[in-house]
Amino acid sequence: MKLVFAGTPEVAVPALDALIASDRHEVAAVVTRPDAPAGRGRRLVASPVAERAAEAGIEVLKPVKPRDEDFLARLREIAPDCCPVVAYGALLPKAALDVPARGWVNLHFSLLPAWRGAAPVQHSLMAGDEVTGASTFLIEEGLDSGPVYGVLTEEIRPTDTSGDLLTRLAFAGAGLLAATMDGIEDGTLHAVPQPHEGVTLAPKITVEDAQVDWSAPALRVDRVVRGCTPAPGAWTLFRGERLKLVQATPVLDRTDLAPGELSAAKNNVYAGTGSHAVELLWVQPQGKKPMKAADWARGVRIVPGELLGI
Repeated sequence: MKLVFAGTPEVAVPALDALIASDRHEVAAVVTRPDAPAGRGRRLVASPVAERAAEAGIEVLKPVKPRDEDFLARLREIAPDCCPVVAYGALLPKAALDVPARGWVNLHFSLLPAWRGAAPVQHSLMAGDEVTGASTFLIEEGLDSGPVYGVLTEEIRPTDTSGDLLTRLAFAGAGLLAATMDGIEDGTLHAVPQPHEGVTLAPKITVEDAQVDWSAPALRVDRVVRGCTPAPGAWTLFRGERLKLVQATPVLDRTDLAPGELSAAKNNVYAGTGSHAVELLWVQPQGKKPMKAADWARGVRIVPGELLGI
């Protein structure tokens, strides 16, 4: 099939690579978000997908909005058979959905109908799921509600961050998306409607969502830290400034600390929660780079009984 691939971040690149490497399909063009300011200089930088497509000599389309008429006209000129999508980052209007004869097929990082929305991996971790996965489905106008072509499952490991899990799903999902294109092309794969039961939503995680509630149990604190790493980053307040929590782990045998209460030894820093303590392993003070929590604690000279979250 002639394909137009839509995607933007690094997590979409493995799938693009898999389709470029396929001897059964042609990636005729790539659709991605416009260049965005990045770094201290805030200079405009192309998306990872745009950079990879340019390296491969593939035409790159960067519509401000996918309803722009110039973009729709070019899409009709290319006349793709199918448009695979991975984390493109914009809603597709019906005028775009109607162009490819075999539709737009999304690789979504959850076991649909669970965790429909922008942040399925983060929500899965924060909810304490033990298993997640990826699904390919035919995009329709509803939110991640279209019929499913294929799925794969992935075990969530006890120390996984959303970055860890998303990386594994990106590479495993690349194979799933390529196999889905093959099955659509040869007619052996047919989409199955999603069940109405088990629908959960996964909206974008905000900075406010990432604030740690020290009155919650330690397992909840652990899930928030892992689910919000690397972005937007779990955080708390310390002496009126934000402190990012990069890595922490529950300590089941310590229950002597009040919620948010800090306790620092030579090589360990503990914080109380609504149940048992967590050990802070890596933190990032405001305006600084990540550092070992013990080094941070020595630098700020924690006072006995001092609290996080104040």
